[in-house]
Amino acid sequence: MIVVADVHQRRGGRTILAGVDVDVPPGTCTALAGGNGAGKSSLLGAMVALAPVDRGSIRIAGHDPADRRARARLAYLPECFQPPAYLTGGELLRTMRRLYGQPPDDSAIAAASAELGLSATALDRPVAAYSKGMVQLLGLAGCLLSERPLLILDEPMSGLDPGARLRLRAALARRAAAGATVLFTTHLLADAERFADWVAILDTGRIVAAASPAELRARYGCADLERAVVANLGLGVAGSACAVGPDGAACADPPTRRGRVPGCGA
Repeated sequence: MIVVADVHQRRGGRTILAGVDVDVPPGTCTALAGGNGAGKSSLLGAMVALAPVDRGSIRIAGHDPADRRARARLAYLPECFQPPAYLTGGELLRTMRRLYGQPPDDSAIAAASAELGLSATALDRPVAAYSKGMVQLLGLAGCLLSERPLLILDEPMSGLDPGARLRLRAALARRAAAGATVLFTTHLLADAERFADWVAILDTGRIVAAASPAELRARYGCADLERAVVANLGLGVAGSACAVGPDGAACADPPTRRGRVPGCGA
């Protein structure tokens, strides 16, 4: 569904992306993880044609991101979703569904909202009265209502309480099981471990690891993905508890930098 090949991007004299390679096949769930400033949002922006790249290529279902055929296949949620505050939640979702080319369907809006925990009462209130988490859920519901086969979500868990995160993971897993492709960025490796079956780690503009959570844990002999990434991929303090592999030797080589995702699970 998405093929990124040797993508470079500079902005203001600073290197943002430095030769990114990643494949996201259709019907899969992929987490793009990394620290602040790693280039995650910049890469997603390039995928949806919001920012140009200086070198390399990106293809969405075989098309350039600026091509209408690519844009017609995806729904995108930016990191900072800021909808018009004067609209009610219901009005916004009806507008988003129309902009995505879907016919009016109040029952679909009610179902998608309820799936994420937004009540009918909440949809009658103006967005100005929403909390940060509720605004985030509204944007996510709009993406689900698009019925597009590709969902590109920048920090979708941001601002969500534990219950909302569980509901969102379940909703996205259901879409992937039905054939949709989900790509999301996150700082929360626990969410990536529980939801994604493939994790690409971006650091200083490069993919430094790409594997399933289980493969990353096994490679570095760690009980959880967060320890494996922080201790062994240079994203945290050197000498952490899991800075050795299963055989006791120091881990130096990252996993395969390019790979294919086997399939999504909740």
